[in-house]
Amino acid sequence: MSTSPEHLVQNWQVRKPLVRARGGVIATQNRVAGIAGAEILAAGGNAVDAAVATGLALAAVEPWNSGVGGIGFMLVYLAREKKVYVVDFGPISPHRLNPADYPLTGGTTTDLFTWPTVKDDRNVHGPMSIAVPGHVDGLATALARFGTKPFAELAQPAIKLADQGIAIDWYLTLKVATTAKELGRYPSTRAVWLKDGLPPVTPAGAPLERLKLTGLADTLRTLAKNGPRDFYEGEIARALVKDFAAGGSVIDAEDLKNYHARVVAPLELDCHGVKLNLPGGLTAAPTFAKVLASLKGKRFGPGAPGADTFVAYAQALRDAYTERLSTMGDQETTREPTSTTHFNVVDKDGNMVAVTQTLLSVFGSRYVLPSTGILMNNGINWFDPRPESANCLAPSKRPLTNMCPVIAQKDGKAWFAIGASGGRKIMPAVFQLASFMIDHGLSLEDAFHQPRIDASGGDAVGADPRLPADVLAALRAKFPVSLTELVVYPTNFACPSCVMHDPATGENSGITDVLSPWSGAVAEV
Repeated sequence: MSTSPEHLVQNWQVRKPLVRARGGVIATQNRVAGIAGAEILAAGGNAVDAAVATGLALAAVEPWNSGVGGIGFMLVYLAREKKVYVVDFGPISPHRLNPADYPLTGGTTTDLFTWPTVKDDRNVHGPMSIAVPGHVDGLATALARFGTKPFAELAQPAIKLADQGIAIDWYLTLKVATTAKELGRYPSTRAVWLKDGLPPVTPAGAPLERLKLTGLADTLRTLAKNGPRDFYEGEIARALVKDFAAGGSVIDAEDLKNYHARVVAPLELDCHGVKLNLPGGLTAAPTFAKVLASLKGKRFGPGAPGADTFVAYAQALRDAYTERLSTMGDQETTREPTSTTHFNVVDKDGNMVAVTQTLLSVFGSRYVLPSTGILMNNGINWFDPRPESANCLAPSKRPLTNMCPVIAQKDGKAWFAIGASGGRKIMPAVFQLASFMIDHGLSLEDAFHQPRIDASGGDAVGADPRLPADVLAALRAKFPVSLTELVVYPTNFACPSCVMHDPATGENSGITDVLSPWSGAVAEV
């Protein structure tokens, strides 16, 4: 049995350009933030410096996906050491969290996860959905350990962009309109995003208007002046705690003071002689490892992947996700998009960085803190509210997430850095793209324009209808298949990006998701 849409609504053939350079390259979901990082490379910064500038700038230009109120993971490859490090700035629940404050009501919530419904959806949105934010300390920890420039300098592009405001183009209007009901829940959020009760729109033919994120530029200026730990122990921390308490969050000064990002060793996996480095633990990495293990011994020939390849991919992914969903507590739906973003940096010396940072749901908790203008994450929604589950709500606990940044090493040197946004769809996309390049010998550009499948849970395998007829027939012969078009909205597939270093030529390159309107790779100039 197969299912397909009544009609294919787009029927597009779209390409994104591959960027090549002798110097550094940044590939990100928001090209404006990538430009900020590229300017840091041009000013003598290394890949980590550029990543910190980019990560901060994203808060000002793509705020529904990530920001200083979020969390994430960073992989850092140091060329002089030929070694990869993981900077873990993942979510942690408040130490005063009481699971009894999240009583079940008997229904099922499908905002992002198919969890049992909690009273008032307080685990999904609002102050009680917020996990302790690690973004600022994560970037600062990476910078102190591996960077070369001061935090204050790297915050300047983000401050400039926050002062300027986001251009109100069609994509911003779309993002706000599709979440308008949720954004209208809280006065401080409504004041920023729905000032007239409606999504912001630039009139047709008029110069693009700008949307100012009230308070964000001043918060970034304070961080630049006082240092990043001010977010956890200083002026900003006091403002955060005040807003948390007023809204009903139990995050307090102790939670902030005790938050410190961790620098740890990566999980190392072998893929036909190529070493893949991933953040281990409560990420998608264990599931990635299961897929590789189930395909061990299979050899895929050079050239475009065919029917046998995609059937093998689908079976391995389905088996791995069956285990993940039954044992690790991750019950994400495919109905609602997540708010994650991913970017990669390679510099002229061959250092590489892969960063995945997120607020979890689109616009996170939908709660803008009044005193600072920070849009906060809804990381409590990562936890299963059922008390008997492995991923249950508890104080001072880390939840299971889907992030999957990867740095690949060939002959001991970094070859490519890759990752994606898209919730549970992240790992299948990253795995397939890596396999396209490692097993099939596809170029970076060809890999990113190769149609993919998604088999990250559910009965059907999602298949891009642009796949050859024999591939679709082979998939249908073994699995239920749903034709899933690659479109701008909704994001039916993950949104990947990648940078690559060619040791033979010394050239760097980068590319981003084909259908992400704001994405792009940028070269150091």
